Amino acid sequence: MEYVQLVDERDNALGAMEKLAAHKGAHLHRAVSVFVFNSRGELLLQQRAAHKYHSGALWTNTCCTHPRPQEAHATAALRRLKEEMGLSASLNYQFPFLYRAELDHELTEYEYDHIYFAESDELPEPNPEEVMNYSYLSLSDIESQMKHTPEAYTEWFKLLFDRIKIARS
Repeated sequence: MEYVQLVDERDNALGAMEKLAAHKGAHLHRAVSVFVFNSRGELLLQQRAAHKYHSGALWTNTCCTHPRPQEAHATAALRRLKEEMGLSASLNYQFPFLYRAELDHELTEYEYDHIYFAESDELPEPNPEEVMNYSYLSLSDIESQMKHTPEAYTEWFKLLFDRIKIARS
C-alpha cells in the first residue's frame, strides 16, 4: 500500500494517508511533476498506461508522483523519472502549483505540486506498467494538439501548460 504526504495550502505537513483514500476523499497532498526537454527544446511527453487507476491512456508531462512519507520532493522526482521513463537527469526546481481536478473513477487530484525541469537527449526506456507510449514535441505543437483534442491530455497537464510555457520563455 502506498501513502502520500498530506499538507495544508501552505505545504505544511499534516500527516500521511493511503494514496487511493486521499484521491477518493479529495485530500490535499504533495506531488512532484517532471518536465524533461531535449536540446531542441522539445518536451518529452508520456502516454499513461491504459490500466492506470486514473487518467489511463492520456498524454501528460514526462512523469509525476507523490513523495512517500518522509521522502524529499527532489528524491521522489528522481526516483519516479527512473521508474517510469528509465531516465536519470539533473533536476531544476521551478515553482509550486496548487490545483484541484476531478478525474475519472470518482477520484480527485488535490495537490500541492512541485514542478521540476530537466534537460536530456537520452532516449527513454519506459516501464510498460506505467507508460504505453512517449513523444517529443515542441510546446507550440502540444498547444495546437491540446486545442484540437483536449480530452487526450491529463487534467493537471492542461492546468499547468501555460505556466510551463512562461517558465520556458
